[in-house]
Amino acid sequence: MKIICVGRNYSEHAKELNNEIPSEPVLFFKPETALLTGNKPFPCPSFSNDIHYEGELVYRICKSGKNVSKNEAPSFIDAITIGIDFTARDLQTHLKQKGLPWERAKSFDNSAVIGDFIDINAKDDYNFCLKKNESTVQQSNSKEMIFDIFSVIENVSKFVTLHKGDLIFTGTPAGVGKINVDDIYEGYIEDQRLMYCKIE
Repeated sequence: MKIICVGRNYSEHAKELNNEIPSEPVLFFKPETALLTGNKPFPCPSFSNDIHYEGELVYRICKSGKNVSKNEAPSFIDAITIGIDFTARDLQTHLKQKGLPWERAKSFDNSAVIGDFIDINAKDDYNFCLKKNESTVQQSNSKEMIFDIFSVIENVSKFVTLHKGDLIFTGTPAGVGKINVDDIYEGYIEDQRLMYCKIE
């Protein structure tokens, strides 16, 4: 199983970090050890003083495929949830300034939180939000992605073979921010709470 992530996939988030709007999907990967499930708490790592939450829609791949066309892509996903891509922003800034890859800032243990999956509907149209200590800090709709999930599947599968169980984090909307110990994050699709995560 692999975790495929899309960066800068909402224009307002790209702007809030002073990044250019991409002309093709910005991809990076997280290892399986990054996965945190079952509403388990997130342990703050000691190597960063500036961990940010990034709430995202996460899609689950249901079969293997290579060079998948956009028209074929809907048949490759069977479920959706909301997750958090935890990012060590201080490390990421340092690495970007040196022109180095982001992996240390993005791929550390427990950095990919996911909630419970629900079956995907026939169309890709989902309202979602992330709450921090019961206040909404991020909200958007899947239609606001620069590259929709079907375009992402088409692009990713040109380079790597997709397998059943792979996860695609589709990028975060505006509103990211720093976490603090004892924060509680809850992720919703429509009115259904699918994710709960406490910071320790």
